[in-house]
Amino acid sequence: MRKIITISLLIFLLAPDMASAQRWKRQRYEFSFGMGVSNFLGELGGANQIGTHYFKDLEFSQTRLAAAIGLRYKLSNYFAVKTHLTYGRVSGDDKLTTERFRHMRNINFFADIYEWNLNFEGAFQQEQIGHRYRLKKVKGLKGYELYTYLFAGVGIFYFNPKADFQGQTYNLREYHTEGQGYVPTRADYSTIQFCIPLGIGFKYTIDRQWGLGLEFGIRKTFTDYIDDCSTTYIDLSSYQTGEQYAVGQYLANPSDRSDPAAVSSTSPGQQRGDPRYKDSYMFAIFSVNYKIKTGRNNLPRF
Repeated sequence: MRKIITISLLIFLLAPDMASAQRWKRQRYEFSFGMGVSNFLGELGGANQIGTHYFKDLEFSQTRLAAAIGLRYKLSNYFAVKTHLTYGRVSGDDKLTTERFRHMRNINFFADIYEWNLNFEGAFQQEQIGHRYRLKKVKGLKGYELYTYLFAGVGIFYFNPKADFQGQTYNLREYHTEGQGYVPTRADYSTIQFCIPLGIGFKYTIDRQWGLGLEFGIRKTFTDYIDDCSTTYIDLSSYQTGEQYAVGQYLANPSDRSDPAAVSSTSPGQQRGDPRYKDSYMFAIFSVNYKIKTGRNNLPRF
C-alpha cells in the first residue's frame, strides 16, 4: 500500500512537468516573416587594402535591404529544421576603395539574389514556451526568454549581375566581359547556383504564439561570378563589333583611358579578378515569429 501511495504521489508531482516537457510537440510549426540587410564579399569594392577575405574586406556602405519568409519545424526542444525564401540585393563599387589597383579598375555591379534554403538548427538551451517562466517563485520547467542557436544547411539561389552605362542598365553576362563563351577555356557561367548557409540566430519569446528573432548568416557559394569578375582582361575587339563592342568594352573595362597607369594595369592579360576564391554574401534578418498549433496528424492546424 505504501508503494502505491508513493508511486501515485510521484506521478502527481511529476505529471505537470512531464506535460510541459511535451508541450513543444503541440506547436512544432513556426512561421516567420522578416526584414533586414544584405552585403557582399567578392572582387569588386571592398576595404582600403589589397583584397582579403571574409569580414576584413567588407564595405559597409554597400549594405542593402533584404526580406525573408520561413517555416520552422521543431524536431525536439533543442533541434529544428527551417526553410527560407530570401531576397536581397548585393553590390560592389571600386570607386569606394582607395586601394590603388582596385580603384583604377573602376568596375561596379549590383545583383538581386533570390534564395531558397533548408537549414538544420541546434540550440544551446531549451526554448521557453508560454509566459509562466516570468512569474517569480513558481516552480516549473527551466526556460529562457532568449533562445540562441547555430544553423547550417544547403540552398539554391538565382542572381543576374548588372551595371549602368549612359543611363541604361545592362545584364553583364550578355556582354561576356571576360570572354565567357568566346574564349575556349571560359564557359558561360550559370545564374543558378548552390550555396551553404552558416550562421547564428536569436529568438525572444513574447507569449505562447508570438516571438521575435534575429538571424545572421553568411553564404558560401561555388561561383566567382556574382559580380561578373573573376579572371583577366581580354581584347573584346576580337569577338564583338559595333554597338555591342562599345557597350561591352566599357562594361568590361571602365577604367580611365587617359591614365597611362590604368591603361597598363587593365590591358589584355592583366588581372581583373581572382578565381582562387569564390564569392560570398550574407543576410541579417529581424523577424516576427508565430507558432502554429499541430494537429493529431502532425500537420499544422490553422
